[in-house]
Amino acid sequence: MTERKPAHLDSDTWVEVQIRAAQQRGEFDDLPDAGKPLPGVGEPVEDLWWVKGYLRRETLSAELTLPASLQLRRQVERLPDEVRELPSERMVRDVTKALNERIAQWLSAPSGPWFAVGPVDADEVVRQWRSHRQTEMAKPAVEDPSPPTRVAAGGGWWRSLTRPLRRRHAGGTDTFRG
Repeated sequence: MTERKPAHLDSDTWVEVQIRAAQQRGEFDDLPDAGKPLPGVGEPVEDLWWVKGYLRRETLSAELTLPASLQLRRQVERLPDEVRELPSERMVRDVTKALNERIAQWLSAPSGPWFAVGPVDADEVVRQWRSHRQTEMAKPAVEDPSPPTRVAAGGGWWRSLTRPLRRRHAGGTDTFRG
């Protein structure tokens, strides 16, 4: 809007004039979703509909809306699954230590609703991790029934990048142009 509202017009009239002028100029033509119904029309109004829409639109987890103590409890519950595929005991202990530091930080100055959450026993997490690794190693390896894939003769992806720079000699060797 480049003009100021004239003093003799009320706001509603001025807005209507601007909308009609924009329609005549075609500024509303070819808008995305033109002719489609508005989302949510006819559905019951939910509490915090805008939060749910934001989470869905931004593909965020609803866990971010939970109080810190519940977020920490969920992290404690998921810890064995998170560390299961880690390659070393040191990494398992580091992940557990980082979680325990976040828990200690929250316990030193709790905010929001209080849910019981305490530090994780790193030795117990390592014991579960070792137990899982031993059962995985004890399983027999399953052979892949599909035949192995072959790389096409003539090189890989890097050859296609340097092909314009190469020329073939009669002997069949590639050399760079220079």
